[in-house]
Amino acid sequence: MEPVSDQFTQFHPIHGTNVRLDHSGTQATRVESFANGVCFSKCPLKPGEIFLIEIEDKELGWCGHLRIGLTARDPRSLEVVPEYSIPNLTDLGDSWIFAITRNHNKIVEEAEVIEPRQGELVGGRRLGRREEEDGAGDQADERTARNRKPKTFFTDTHLYIENVRIPRDKLVGRSRPGRYSHILDDLYKTNALPPTARRSRIGVLYVPRGEGLADMHIVINGEDMGASAKGISTAGPLYAVVDVFAATKCVRIVQSHPCRHCVGRPSRSTLFTGWPLTGSSCQRHSNTTASMNEGHIDTWTSLKC
Repeated sequence: MEPVSDQFTQFHPIHGTNVRLDHSGTQATRVESFANGVCFSKCPLKPGEIFLIEIEDKELGWCGHLRIGLTARDPRSLEVVPEYSIPNLTDLGDSWIFAITRNHNKIVEEAEVIEPRQGELVGGRRLGRREEEDGAGDQADERTARNRKPKTFFTDTHLYIENVRIPRDKLVGRSRPGRYSHILDDLYKTNALPPTARRSRIGVLYVPRGEGLADMHIVINGEDMGASAKGISTAGPLYAVVDVFAATKCVRIVQSHPCRHCVGRPSRSTLFTGWPLTGSSCQRHSNTTASMNEGHIDTWTSLKC
C-alpha cells in the first residue's frame, strides 16, 4: 500500500514575466512570445523526490520545447528572472538544465576503456560502486534488467533509479475521456508518443551519489533518461526549474501522491487521474516524510518550506 501524505507541490510565485500561474499555483502558462517562461518549484526538492509536470498545451510556429532541470539558486535571490534557462540561467552557475526534444533525450554513457597493465589480460572491467567480482552486483543488474524489459502498468509497478523507486502509473499521462481514450491510453503506456506531445509527463529529481554529491535524472513518460548531470553538490537546497519555452505553451504539476483530504472526493478530473488536478481545496504542506521499503526510498516525500 502506498502511503498518503499532505504534500501539495506548487510553482514558486517568482517566475518569468510571461508566465501566469492559476489560482492553485500548479499550472503555468506562457501568455505571450516564446521566452520569459522560466518557473521554479516553490520548495526545494528532497533526495529522490520527483518534480513531475504534464504538458497541457502547445503553440505552433516556434522552434524548441520545454526545458527542465535543477538550480541551487534560491529564486528569491534573483534580481531578475532570466529570459532563458539556457543559456542565461546556466551561465549564472549552479544550475543544470536539460532541453527536451522530440527525440534523442536518452543519455548514453560511453564505457570506460581500461588500459591493461603489463601481464594483465585485456577485457576486464573497472569495479564501480555496488559492483563486486563475486556476483554481489547481481541485485543492481536485476534492477537494470527490470527497467529495460517491456513496461506495462501491471508488470512494472515502480521505476527504479539507484535506491529510489517511483510509482510508474503516476509517471505516464492519461487521455482525456473521449471516443479514442482507449487507443490513446495504450500509446501512453507503451511510451509511443513523443516527449514533447500534449499529455506527456516529464519529471526531474536528484539521486545521492556519495557524500555531498548527487546526479540529476530526467524521467519522461515513465522512462529514466539517465544521469544528465553528475556530481551536483547537495550542500544547499536544490529547486526544480521548468522553462515553458517556445512550442510548449502550458504545463501543470502532477501531484505524485493524492492528498489524504482529497481521497474519496470524485470530480470530473478524477476520471483519469484518481484525484483532483488542481487540489485547490487542499493547499497544505507537511513536514518531510520519507519511507524506507526494502532498501528503497519511496518518492512520496512532502516538504514544508
